[in-house]
Amino acid sequence: MNIYLVDVERGRETSSTAVRSATGELDRATSVFIDARPGLLRIARQILGNTSDAEDVIQETWLRWLGTDRTVVGSPSALLRTTTVRLAINVVQSAWRRRESCSSPWLLDLVDGHASPEAVAEQQDAVERAVLLLMETLTPTQRAAYLLREGFGHPYVRISELLGLSVANARQQVSRAQQRLAADRRRQPVDSVAHRRLVQAFFGAARSGDVERLERILATDAGRLPAGR
Repeated sequence: MNIYLVDVERGRETSSTAVRSATGELDRATSVFIDARPGLLRIARQILGNTSDAEDVIQETWLRWLGTDRTVVGSPSALLRTTTVRLAINVVQSAWRRRESCSSPWLLDLVDGHASPEAVAEQQDAVERAVLLLMETLTPTQRAAYLLREGFGHPYVRISELLGLSVANARQQVSRAQQRLAADRRRQPVDSVAHRRLVQAFFGAARSGDVERLERILATDAGRLPAGR
C-alpha cells in the first residue's frame, strides 16, 4: 500500500512538472507573438489594404504558430513574417476566385515612399515574396502583362506594343495570369539573380514612377528584347 501511495505521489509530481513546462512554453510562445504582432499586422495591411482582413490573417498566424513545433524553429520572427505574407496572399487569391475586384493593385500598395526604416524593411520582405510568387506561378509573358496591367495600370495597347502581342492576346495573358494565381500553381524554379533584378526594378518604378527599366526587364524576360538593352 505504501509503495502504491509513493508511486501515485510520484505520478502527481511528474504530471505537475509537465503541466508547468507546457505552461512555460505557451507563455514564451505568446510573448514572442505579442512582440512580433505590430509588424505582422503592418505587413498584412500592406498586402490586403484593410484592417479587418489583416486582423483575420494575424489570428490565423497565431493559430498556426501555436500548432508549430517551435523547438525546431531557428528564427521565430522570420517564420511569423513568412506565415503572415503567405496567408495574406492566399486571401487575395481567394478574392480572385470569387471574382472580387480589389480597389487598387495589391502589389503596388506594398510600397510606401514615406515609410520608416523598419517599415521599409517589412515592405522589402513583402514585395520580395509577392514577386517570388509571380515568378513561381506565371510564364514570363503572363508575368509581364500582369505586372504592367495590375501593378501600374498600363493600357492593353501599350502592353501589346511592349510584348509584341495583339491587344486581344495581351488581355488574354492577364486573364491567364489571374487564373494561374487563383489556382496557386507554384511549380517553377526561380533564379535568384533574376528575382533580385525584378524586385529592384519594381521598387524603382513604384517609388519614382519611372517604369522604363521595369518594362525593359519584363520585355527581355518575355523574349521580346535582347538581353542588355
